Amino acid sequence: MISKTKKYQLDKNTFIKLGMQNVLLEWWWAFLVPVAIMLIPIFVKGAFWWCFSIALISTILYVLFWAIQFAGVSQLEQSKVLFQKFFYEIDSRHIIAKINDKEGMQISWDKIIKVKPGKDYYMFFLSKVQFLYFPHSIFKSEHDLRVLETILRRKKLLDPPKENNTKPQTATPVKPAQ
Repeated sequence: MISKTKKYQLDKNTFIKLGMQNVLLEWWWAFLVPVAIMLIPIFVKGAFWWCFSIALISTILYVLFWAIQFAGVSQLEQSKVLFQKFFYEIDSRHIIAKINDKEGMQISWDKIIKVKPGKDYYMFFLSKVQFLYFPHSIFKSEHDLRVLETILRRKKLLDPPKENNTKPQTATPVKPAQ
């Protein structure tokens, strides 16, 4: 079973947006630091504006740090390969990203840390900030998409489908009137 895609090129803006979303969702607890700083004025009188300023600046710097990281990666010469047009062949042994029929690279399944399914995409994470993005629209057919889902379930990277656990309604016996 092989799932094949059409040629696809990840847009740099999409990469930055998805990377930022993932980092902010993955490391949400970092925003607890500014919240903790804002609690200091409860114990120290007259420290509100200092704490507010520090909390605001640290939040802005944190978000800016990650935005610069993703924007920088998209500009690096070494990262050029991330933004080339590829078509993918995905099977139970590996993922092959091909530039053409003769050139490509192989990604083994043990490199995939997790898979995040979305409403209309799959993200394969190679590390906390490296990922492959597969929108559903790049698959050649619905069959290829189902094959991918089957492979992901067998690799235990995707939860099994939720079954409808409603039991069939059984009629309760009615006692005859006497």
